[in-house]
Amino acid sequence: MTELLIKMFIKNSDDTTNPSVRRAYGTMAGIVGIICNVFLFTTKYIIGTISGSVAISADAVNNLSDASSNIITMIGFKLSSKKPDKDHPYGHGRYEYISGLCVCVIILSIGLSLARESLVKIIRPRIIIFNKALILVLVISIIVKAWMMLFNTRIGKKIKSDTFKATAKDSRNDVISTTVVLISSIICNMTKIYRIDGIMGFLVAAFIIISGIELVKETLSPLIGRVPDSEFVKNIADKVCAYEGVIGVHDLMIHDYGPGYCFVTIHVEFPADMDVVEAHDMVDNIEKDFINNEGILLTIHYDPVATGDERIEILKKHLKDKIRQYDEDLSIHDLRIVAGKEHINVVFDCVIPPGYSGSIDELKEYLQKSAKEIDKRYNTIIKIEQSYI
Repeated sequence: MTELLIKMFIKNSDDTTNPSVRRAYGTMAGIVGIICNVFLFTTKYIIGTISGSVAISADAVNNLSDASSNIITMIGFKLSSKKPDKDHPYGHGRYEYISGLCVCVIILSIGLSLARESLVKIIRPRIIIFNKALILVLVISIIVKAWMMLFNTRIGKKIKSDTFKATAKDSRNDVISTTVVLISSIICNMTKIYRIDGIMGFLVAAFIIISGIELVKETLSPLIGRVPDSEFVKNIADKVCAYEGVIGVHDLMIHDYGPGYCFVTIHVEFPADMDVVEAHDMVDNIEKDFINNEGILLTIHYDPVATGDERIEILKKHLKDKIRQYDEDLSIHDLRIVAGKEHINVVFDCVIPPGYSGSIDELKEYLQKSAKEIDKRYNTIIKIEQSYI
């Protein structure tokens, strides 16, 4: 069904980095969600009112809020597809993240509202009228929400959208909550202990609130600036290193301004004896390749690296081995030797991970001693850098 809807309503559906295609996905999924949730709200609210079940009525209101979430998602995707303007040169892609955050806030508010209603029902339980229509509506709701969970999960993976991943988890929560409501209705009918309806409703509310808090953390992450996907980073580095003449890369930084608006900076190492014009032409080719084939605006810093100097190669390998023994998360680059009359300066950068808890002074002292193992005249001059990947 999902693939059929995509084929019917999404043109160029595989071009998921295109803002207009993403907007089409958001619109299509939003309309589907609105139709399903309004249908579920209407049927469950009627049954909940007739039967007197606060859990069913609360579940119906939850579906109505989901329809509101679908509208917010549609608006978010529409706004995120706007082209860059003079006030927002990096585009409007982060509107998609903001809409996802709004969905999470709605999930939390529904959880709190359901908790309040359930506490009232625990204190003042009411008789629940149990009938076949009640069971039928709840079973249909579970089936519809299970399909919506799979639908939103599929869309979320296809266009790599945290908003749809959050919506899928909300649908999963609805499957669980409605199943609990169905079970509690059956138990209430069998035992005539109607306070169970409120207790079950409160447990569902607690689950929704906890899930909502986790979703808020997930959707806030890209807005604050999360670490990029390791596979994404590896693909960029591997592709750049595949070009003839490239020795290595370092200082890779990724700036995420929303889906379709990814900016990357990277230092690329070339042999120092390589013709400057040739190296510059290579840099241009790599940058053009990324913007045309990957949709990534790549900016390259050209780093000339001395090759063929046996002293540098021996020292570089020695220090790289030593720093891996000290901490596997550390690395060095841009090593060069500047000879003096009485000592030889060894200049290089040392990269540490974010939140590094080790002592920088001890690290520098360790590297100094490691260099002197090769030549006692070596004097290290180390620049400490933080990694952003």
